[in-house]
Amino acid sequence: MLRDIPHDERPRERMMAYGASALSHAELLAILLRTGTRQESAVHVAQRILQQAGSIRELSDLSITELTQIKGIGPAKAVQLKAGIELGRRMSGFKRGEPVIIRSPRDAADLLSEELRSLHKEHFVCLFLNTKNHVIAQETLSIGSLNAAVVHPREVFRAAIKSSCASLVCAHNHPSGDPTPSPEDIALTTRLVEAGSIIGIDVLDHIIIGDGSFVSLKERGLM
Repeated sequence: MLRDIPHDERPRERMMAYGASALSHAELLAILLRTGTRQESAVHVAQRILQQAGSIRELSDLSITELTQIKGIGPAKAVQLKAGIELGRRMSGFKRGEPVIIRSPRDAADLLSEELRSLHKEHFVCLFLNTKNHVIAQETLSIGSLNAAVVHPREVFRAAIKSSCASLVCAHNHPSGDPTPSPEDIALTTRLVEAGSIIGIDVLDHIIIGDGSFVSLKERGLM
């Protein structure tokens, strides 16, 4: 139990003394969890979460429902973990004090590849841009199965209107690692472009992220 650990070796105290970089993945998770169970410390619960996820990178794939199926994790703790992961993801995607500008498909791919390329489910993400092509918002709109992230144009443009964007770039990953567009990818892109032209929000590109590579449907002449 945590009370049996010497005071200066507890995660919170170690972080205050040495900084976050000195802590293990399990210790950082334990701080987010705050408490363990009657039988286990928060660190032991965190270790079990990591074992179930497979790695710290794959932890972001676990849904709130999947997290709550782990002993010692209720809805409140699951939400705390997902919020911490999402904050870290958002912070890693933006450089402090500098607007992120999308000038080319490579810019969009560079912004999203690290986040998307190792995921085991398809994630459909949109970058919402202002009139100067600065990224003003990023949102994951759909998480699918191993090979399908189903998203409807209304979900895309509901989020686009909410962000007051002038244009957007869509992206999703192929867990297989092969970014070759499928017929479904092409059909969805066509629907998005058509819907955008009616609403007045340009769909600039649809990027497909693979493992170490990407495909721009704009560059391929598929939109």
